[in-house]
Amino acid sequence: MFSGYLFLHHQMTPQSYVEVSQARGLVKLLGESWDHLAVVPERDVEAIRRLHASKLPATPHPYLQKGQRVRVVGGLLAGAAGILLRMNPNKGLFVISVDILQRSVAVEIDCTLVVPA
Repeated sequence: MFSGYLFLHHQMTPQSYVEVSQARGLVKLLGESWDHLAVVPERDVEAIRRLHASKLPATPHPYLQKGQRVRVVGGLLAGAAGILLRMNPNKGLFVISVDILQRSVAVEIDCTLVVPA
């Protein structure tokens, strides 16, 4: 699912950090130092486990965040650009703003149809 990434659940010590950092093919450990490594929240790890166990086909998708400027790539709004205001499991609130009018319109949209603008 996340090609090139290895998730490690381990109490890190200076010695184990050195051992892990010498693993073949390792490019980088995410974090500042052996005692300040990046932590993936447990809710994200659990979601990955559930998806893996489900055997559902998963494909890479652009990373999206609330408030991000996005472009619609499919469906009736293909080509439109706007802001992804809210995200639910399948639907998001897509907002198109007209600055000169100081007006916006919003519509629910399938989040799989948007990519970062």
